[in-house]
Amino acid sequence: MSYLEELTLYLHILGGSTFISGTHLDNEILSQMPRLRTFSFYFASENAIVDPAIHISNSDIERTFTNIKHRQMACLIDDYSCMKLVCRVFSLPFKFDRLENITNNIPNIVFNSVSHLKLRDKYPFKHEFFIRVARGFPFLKSLSIDTVLAPNWRSHEYHRYHIDWCSIIEYPHLISLDVYSANSYYAEHFLNETKTHLPRLTELKIRYEDLEMVTKNFTRNETRCNCAKVKRLIVKHRIVYSKDVYHYFPLL
Repeated sequence: MSYLEELTLYLHILGGSTFISGTHLDNEILSQMPRLRTFSFYFASENAIVDPAIHISNSDIERTFTNIKHRQMACLIDDYSCMKLVCRVFSLPFKFDRLENITNNIPNIVFNSVSHLKLRDKYPFKHEFFIRVARGFPFLKSLSIDTVLAPNWRSHEYHRYHIDWCSIIEYPHLISLDVYSANSYYAEHFLNETKTHLPRLTELKIRYEDLEMVTKNFTRNETRCNCAKVKRLIVKHRIVYSKDVYHYFPLL
């Protein structure tokens, strides 16, 4: 590969012995490619936490990227549990169409190329986080949410659960929404048009009992608009839908 001039690399490493660093890239990859001019990369490495007292920060990883060939980069470090860290390093601008298992810890970056996004966190996602998602992923087509927790409102801000105190969020290109593995709060948050506008939603994956609750047995006006264009409804078990379901989802 010594004659290679352009390289695009996407790797997800499970159980590696170390995190990917700029030094590692220089020694193991770039040193073997003297003619390389363009290098676009995304590396995600999942590692067990050997010593909880040792904390690795984004800046620790970023300081290892000293080579001018990959100086435009970003780093994200997330802890999914007390036993595991995930470190992501990627070149900028981001060139790939998919990001998975992203937490509340998203950077202030616009990912124009990303059309498929999966959110997963041990902490809940709040309304202001989804505002950042809409801004950071303007061409998002598929969104999946995986968290069992709803936002924990303090007594003096509980009213936000109902009105969310913010402007309506719009995802103009979103066609697929998966809230099957999420708390029912997120079905309410996305299907309620007073909180979120989904003008192109055509596929919905959800627990049927959550759908019944959020739509108030397929009678609620606030959730009717975001459901009106759904052509594919995915639930866990095979169900013979009632007439009310077909009236609520006329394009099924």
